Amino acid sequence: MDPECSRLLPALCAVLADPRQPVADDTCLEKLLDWFKTITEAGSSLLVLQENPCLVELLFHVLKPQDLSPRVLSFSLRLAGMFAAQEDCFQYLQQGELLPRLFGEAGPLGGAAWTAPTVRSGWIQGLRSLAQHPRALPFLADCGAVDTIFSLQGDSSLFVASAAGQLLVHILDLAMRAPPRGHPGPQACDGPACAQKIVCHLEDSLRAAAAPQLTQALNVLTTTFGHCHGLWTPGLWGRLSPLVGHLLEKDPVPASHALVDLLLSVARSPVLSSESGPWETLALTLSRLSPMQAGPLALGILKLQDCPQALRTQASGVLLQPLACVLKAAVQGPGRPGLPDGAAGDSVTVDTLFSSKSACVGLLCCALAHLELLQLLPQCPSPWPQEALLEAVVTVLRFCNGSAVPASDLGGHLCATLVGCVRVQRAALDFLGTLSQRAGPQELVTQVSAVLLEYLSGPDSSPTVLKKAFQASLGWLLSSPKTPGCCDLDPHAQQFLRELLPVLQKRLCSPCWEVRDSGLEFLTQMARHWGGQAAFRQVLLASEVPRLTRQLLQDPESYVRASAVTATGQLSSWGLHAAPAGPEQPGVQQKSLLSELLHVLATDSEGFPRRAVMQVFTEWLRGGHADVAEDPEQFVAGVLQAASRDLDWEVRAQGLELALVFLEQLLGPPGVRCPYAVALPKAAPPGTLAQALQALCRVQLFEFAFRALFDCDRPVAQKSCDLLLFLKAKATSCGTPQEERDSPDVSSVEATLQKWQAGEHGHPLGDLEPAAVVAVLRSMDLEGLQDTLAESSDHVERSPQSLLQDMLATVGVLGENEADCY
Repeated sequence: MDPECSRLLPALCAVLADPRQPVADDTCLEKLLDWFKTITEAGSSLLVLQENPCLVELLFHVLKPQDLSPRVLSFSLRLAGMFAAQEDCFQYLQQGELLPRLFGEAGPLGGAAWTAPTVRSGWIQGLRSLAQHPRALPFLADCGAVDTIFSLQGDSSLFVASAAGQLLVHILDLAMRAPPRGHPGPQACDGPACAQKIVCHLEDSLRAAAAPQLTQALNVLTTTFGHCHGLWTPGLWGRLSPLVGHLLEKDPVPASHALVDLLLSVARSPVLSSESGPWETLALTLSRLSPMQAGPLALGILKLQDCPQALRTQASGVLLQPLACVLKAAVQGPGRPGLPDGAAGDSVTVDTLFSSKSACVGLLCCALAHLELLQLLPQCPSPWPQEALLEAVVTVLRFCNGSAVPASDLGGHLCATLVGCVRVQRAALDFLGTLSQRAGPQELVTQVSAVLLEYLSGPDSSPTVLKKAFQASLGWLLSSPKTPGCCDLDPHAQQFLRELLPVLQKRLCSPCWEVRDSGLEFLTQMARHWGGQAAFRQVLLASEVPRLTRQLLQDPESYVRASAVTATGQLSSWGLHAAPAGPEQPGVQQKSLLSELLHVLATDSEGFPRRAVMQVFTEWLRGGHADVAEDPEQFVAGVLQAASRDLDWEVRAQGLELALVFLEQLLGPPGVRCPYAVALPKAAPPGTLAQALQALCRVQLFEFAFRALFDCDRPVAQKSCDLLLFLKAKATSCGTPQEERDSPDVSSVEATLQKWQAGEHGHPLGDLEPAAVVAVLRSMDLEGLQDTLAESSDHVERSPQSLLQDMLATVGVLGENEADCY
């Protein structure tokens, strides 16, 4: 430990032990613990205590009856556990009976402070740190800590209860990894006394009728088999698995969620999954749980790598069964192959769908969500029943909008239950969009298009449902088969698009801003993918969509204005934007889109539209947009002038991104040099650099970049530094001895930069010449600034000495000149 810290430590310990002193906040105490943890991990904890007896005095002092802060008491418990993690230090603290008094019944356990959750949490964390070596095991048993941990599993604080369960697992693992001598192998029945006590407690809890006690035991076992993979775990599972099996005999199965987690944890365990017992238990559990409870288990089983095929088939049937029942309820005669038909779980699933609206909706939402996840996994069942699932999902959506024709009593019940149900609509549309990643027969794809149009044009569709319908429509349009030798949309997709655009046109006029926003996002994606395709261009330009999109640049909602900016920018990149309509003044020349977006950048009161404009302008410059190509310098100058005055740091950062694109177009992109290359990096020709610098000075890029270098928002300063470093590297590689002899006087520029760095931003930089720019760049330590900016926001050194001084200064122990507050 640093000598100065040792000098300050007694005063700090005295402050912490004094109940009259204001206690340092939790943050300072956590930093103090972090410091002690660093010390104990780096060397001898015993030596630290011997050289700083004030720490032991503090631990003894907190045991005295006094009105001590719970935070200080919790801190002391954690500190004691941290030091006792080393065996020699544990013995040292044991000699004075300090540990039993801290963690036993004579300590905080019997005092009023125990009512504070922070004290109970500190007690658990202290024991967790302490229990690192075999000597800790008899101590835990003798001081009654294990019994206390059992009781804390049901603590009113969820954090304390969770930590207690994890501590039990840690103690059990420690005990079984260090069995008594003379035993041939670690078994759950021959471990140390505390291990046997924990196992007996788990057995009693698994037999308990009370659900909380049973759930606690199952959670502990889940963590045990998930994190402990020692040779003793099969023995523990063999001892407890019959009790777990008895739970499956009860009706209903108790604590089903915790039981599912346990069984999946056992199946994932590398030392247990090779046995047949866990697989048989999983199969039995699938058949015993209700359809709602079995869904998460079935999905978990299908994610397992080495799952037997029979169990995989059973799990697939559980997930598919609800949609099979829905399809049967709406289709007379045999359904499509691939879904369960008349399986044993059919009647149970039907009963769940019939039982109540909440049960019906919950089962269908879970089934759809699980199947959506499953389709994206490598373990997805093969063959995948794509056609049957498509028909089933379309049927679910038709039940929800009331257009399905029921073919049974269940169908009539589903019609009444699901009509207008937004939860099921959202889940079904999500799954339908995922199903677009696989092919389907054209008749079903046509049905998909029809039901999506119904939802997009339906007057009762909620904004969230419409958003998901747009997303699903985009997925199916993207998946449409391409004509050989042509990248255009196929005829069926073109027909879908023709029917879709009038609906989109209607939604862009919706009184609900979320709907207008979703429509614009959908339009942007379509233009991004098919803006250059003849069929899309023809259909889009024949509609009012481009005109309405441009009108939405004036929308009262800022999110919509931002989406309109992005959409018009994307349309304009493909020459698909509409000219502003002005029939009332045909002789007046209308503003160009570029001027309109510049107006948004300069005047919009919200940041979202202005950010969107900057992103569009950057894409336009990068892509060679026609309006930009006419006069790139004028365009860049106007944009940078507006961005430099913006109060939103993201706008300023995007302005630097645009400046970098302009710079790369003048000089070429920054080269990435291989460290093993023999040749030097290729430099820009001097003439090219001189011309580029002239252009950069004309657009006043350096005024913007140098100001941004001292921006109070770090991302802006970092981007500016990167840009100037790129330019400095180009200038350095092109320098000549003549230029170095004729270097201009840049003292006035450097003086202005120093004022900017000091926060005086009113001084202009003035007109710059290329030679002056190069000289300034060469004189600046941009590399050092880049390293400084790359450090975290708290990169200023905060030494332990500074921490101790600050904590003492807050209570007046130090003079104000001795503190180093931060």
